[in-house]
Amino acid sequence: MSEILQHREAGVLTLTLNRLDKKNALTAAMYATLADALRDAAADEQVRVVVIQGHEQVFTAGNDLQDFRDNPPNPAATEPAPVHRFLHELTTFPKPLLAAVAGPAVGIGTTLLLHCDLVYAGDNAAFSLPFVNLGLCPEAGSSVLLPALAGYQRAAEKLLLGEAFYADEAHDMGLVNRVVPPHEVNAYTQAQAAKLSAKPLASLRVTKALMKRSQPGLKAVIDEEFAQFGQLLRGPACKEAIDAFMSKRKPDFSQC
Repeated sequence: MSEILQHREAGVLTLTLNRLDKKNALTAAMYATLADALRDAAADEQVRVVVIQGHEQVFTAGNDLQDFRDNPPNPAATEPAPVHRFLHELTTFPKPLLAAVAGPAVGIGTTLLLHCDLVYAGDNAAFSLPFVNLGLCPEAGSSVLLPALAGYQRAAEKLLLGEAFYADEAHDMGLVNRVVPPHEVNAYTQAQAAKLSAKPLASLRVTKALMKRSQPGLKAVIDEEFAQFGQLLRGPACKEAIDAFMSKRKPDFSQC
């Protein structure tokens, strides 16, 4: 069965992360599928709204570290890495983009939400940005988007410490529109998507584009993050963090 399920109904394209045995950890192949789906949806006039969702117990554990270690994205490559393609399609998607989040939303599972127009979370949602703890740095424009959303000190706490925060705080800081029971989050998000799908698409597109004018330099930020991320990914701290994770031990960064 596909690790990204795609379902269309009444103008709504739903992309479901479907790798539950690995807590929906994202691989390069999954990023490629998501990027292609968003690209096609942007051009398809029959698709008016897109929803990204997971399971009621887990949204995504973030990047699959084994796949990431075996197939690291290379910023200098001729062809953009699947994750970079996904970020491009995500940040430039011109139609309403919704997310339904329940359970863990790790790393990119949280940063991708900064690009969604509406986000609904189960009261079991747990967000985390553990980039520093992995010897890495923020991605997906989160180094500017999160401080703009939540304020510098709160963003610094999330990005520098990398500790989990939960649905009520995410709602308080503006990352989440509404918190509902986990078993209702996907259905609630679908209901909101259906409302949007019934509205004039041209008006939705123009309204979103006007609101996004406040992010003119976002592509440059993402490119810079990606370049720094790529360098750190090949550094000793990241190697130690991933080795420790695979060995189920605490990392030792005293030499990093």
